[in-house]
Formats: sequence, structure tokens, C-alpha cells
Amino acid sequence: MFFELDKINSRPKPFQYYTAEELWNNEHTSSMMLQFHLNGDVDVSSRNTKFIDNSVRWIESHFKIDKYSSICDFGCGPGLYAHRLAQHGANVTGIDFSKRSIEYARKNAHKDNLDIEYLNQNYLDFESDKKFDLITMIMCDYCALSPEQRSLLLRKFNKLLYPTGSLLLDVYSLIAFSQREEQSIYCVNLLNGFWSPKKYYGFLNTFKYDEEKVVLDKYTIIEPDNTKYVYNWLQYFSPDMLKIEFAENGFAVSEILSDVAGNKFNPNGNEFAVIGSPIEHND
Repeated sequence: MFFELDKINSRPKPFQYYTAEELWNNEHTSSMMLQFHLNGDVDVSSRNTKFIDNSVRWIESHFKIDKYSSICDFGCGPGLYAHRLAQHGANVTGIDFSKRSIEYARKNAHKDNLDIEYLNQNYLDFESDKKFDLITMIMCDYCALSPEQRSLLLRKFNKLLYPTGSLLLDVYSLIAFSQREEQSIYCVNLLNGFWSPKKYYGFLNTFKYDEEKVVLDKYTIIEPDNTKYVYNWLQYFSPDMLKIEFAENGFAVSEILSDVAGNKFNPNGNEFAVIGSPIEHND
């Protein structure tokens, strides 16, 4: 028992483990995540409906979206942004790890006669000969990736964008990092049954990495015949940190905003959004 508890409470190196598949493609948790996506009253998995509607209106106006616009939404989930952007006439591609979310998005697009290309795959593996006017990555997905994964993704974006194209994404700020605290929690059916439809024992260990500005929520889920570990990493940024990371990977930050609805940057906010443009184009 001592050694099991020691393992549960051990602190890994930053981004040492990557367990996205356990969260997004497990039969039970993917169903729970889709429910959160589709609950338009809360900001869990996706933004609330009012924010998404405002955000799409701003994106349409700011990036001059029309029938000639090509957009790729990385981490599209059930298509809440992709669907609306296609309704505005754009040629949209959506990519997501969750089979359940992509199936929902495809059915919804078919119902409304929208020609959206939805791809069920890890966006880190996405390759295409297509070029896009705009790439979006919304709900702070970028923060869940390691430095190596983020570098890979930015260079991928560089190849996928037209030379005049733009990248829009949002991230968690250092203000939000300062509000996080280390903790250890144990309870039966942690998160109200989120991790399994059957009884389980759940441990949550939150670790802060001050030098790297990273937080890990490490979940240990113990069922009668299985123990699983899920590592939810979050990188936090300042605007300067993001500018440096972008520049190292062929991008310039052209605008800093409070969010992907175009609101003016608030230096005391928990999140911020950036618009990037390629400064070196790799064909």
C-alpha cells in the first residue's frame, strides 16, 4: 500500500506523460465531455453559447470571412465554431481527437446541409496539401501541449497557411497561474462519476512547476480491475513568452486581445488571445 500511495503522489517531470487518448476516446469520459461541450450555459470543454456566437461574429468581421475563405479549426470538438463559420459561407475543415465529438459534428453538418470536412485524428499528426486563410485553436488547447508539441504545431501551421493567412488561439495567463495551488484530493467517484459509470476511487494531485509556469492535474482512477493515470498539463503564458515562442517557430504576434471574441486586452485577465502571422513560409 505504501508504494502504491507513493506512486500516486509522485511528481513527474513537466510533460513527461501524454494521456490525451484516455480522456477523449474512452467510451465513458468522451460521452461526459460531449455533454459538457453541448451545455451552452457553462464554460466547460467549450465556451458558453452566447460567447461562441459573439466570437464567430467577430471572427467573421475581423478576418473578412466569405465564401472564398478557407478555415481549419484544430481541436474542433463537436463543431460549435466550425458549424457556425460554415453557415457564414466559409470552406471549413475541423480536426479532433474525439471520435464521439466528430461523429456528432458530422451528423449536425449533414442535418443543415453544410459541406464541412471533419477529420477524426490527433491534430499533431495532421498533414494536408490544402492551404488555409485562417487556422483557429480555441479553448486554450495550445496550453495542454508540451514545448516540443507546440513547436511542431506552429511549424505545421506555417506550412498550412497562405503567406497572408492568420492564426488565432487563446491561452491561460500568468495571472491564472498565480491563482493555482498545489493540492491532494481523494474521494469516492471523484468528479461525480466523470471517470467511470461504476464505483471507483479517485485521487487528484495538483503540482505546480514555478520555473516552467506549468500546472499538472494528475488523476489516479482505481477500479476493481484497473488503475489508470490521466495527466492534464497546462502551460501558462505572458504575452512576451508567447511572442518569443512564436518567433522561434516562424510566427509574429500581430495582435493581443483578451479573448477570441475580440475584446481589448486585459493585463489582469486569466486568459488572453493572440493573432499570429507567418514570418517565414515553408512550402
